[in-house]
Amino acid sequence: MKRSWMIGTLTALSTLVTSSAFAAQEVTVYTAFETDILAKYKSAFEKENPDINIKWVRDSTGIMTAKLLAEKSNPRAEVVWGLAGSSMALLKNEGILKAYTPKGLADLRPSLNDPQSSQAWYGNDAFFNAVCFNEAVAKQLNLPKPKTWDDLTKPIYKGHIAMPNPASSGTGYMQVSAWLQNMGEDKGWSYMQKLDNNIAHYTHSGSKPCVQAGMGEVAIGISMASRGAKLKTQGAPLDVILPKGIGWESEAVGLVKPSAAAQRVVDWSISKAANELYIEMYPIVGHKKVSKTIPNFPNVEKAMAKMDFARMGDERSQILKTWSGKFDTKSEPKS
Repeated sequence: MKRSWMIGTLTALSTLVTSSAFAAQEVTVYTAFETDILAKYKSAFEKENPDINIKWVRDSTGIMTAKLLAEKSNPRAEVVWGLAGSSMALLKNEGILKAYTPKGLADLRPSLNDPQSSQAWYGNDAFFNAVCFNEAVAKQLNLPKPKTWDDLTKPIYKGHIAMPNPASSGTGYMQVSAWLQNMGEDKGWSYMQKLDNNIAHYTHSGSKPCVQAGMGEVAIGISMASRGAKLKTQGAPLDVILPKGIGWESEAVGLVKPSAAAQRVVDWSISKAANELYIEMYPIVGHKKVSKTIPNFPNVEKAMAKMDFARMGDERSQILKTWSGKFDTKSEPKS
């Protein structure tokens, strides 16, 4: 009886020790990725790294950025994965993101990564703006096809253009920022004043202007290139136009609390395997060797504006205050 008790005790202790030895380490990851893709990314990572579990904390870009800033003195995130490049630049400047060189960096497109020294964030994917032009409506109204940003200020387009409100939409803000950075402050604001003369309304959704153009509610929508490509593929009479200096953003990854497990999450997030998941949703991804033909998606790389993400993050509040003071009266009511 005593022997049986000892064997049972030893077996239980052995099981406890073994379970403890192989218990997966949890890494807290803050993200703004869409909710429906988080399970897929977590499953793929943990399949290759069974000793690490990802604990997602997810919210929109603005709320997640504010949360990270509020927790600066006592950070709870270990990794930030899937947050806008402008937010990542701000977090780096605040000392929240730590410099780290992940494995496989040479395989990434430099244009999507932290451009500063002591790099701290790396692009997972990029999303772009475009001009969605309804050819059927244009034919009815005898509107010529615009080719440049200046074309959109011509009086013939008065009342026929929609674009996102930058205070509500990241899509809108990245285009406003692109104009200011590439035209210069004075010319950028002057351009937006001229464009405003032709604006029918500003939406609170980044994709809505293109949807409205596709439905014929407006002739032109400054909006998301991916939405335009999708609508055109579905049969909408759209031309997806790329004036030179198109606004864009990178969604990126960075390290908050250095540890071996957290570093492995960052390393995997820029891997080819991870990028093959990103490409299912985003036409442009960070890895040079991962690509996919998206029907009707334009060649955005030739039209990309030069973007300073650090400046974009630092100037955001002042730009939005100025923009709202000048143009907010044409914004659609918030639902």
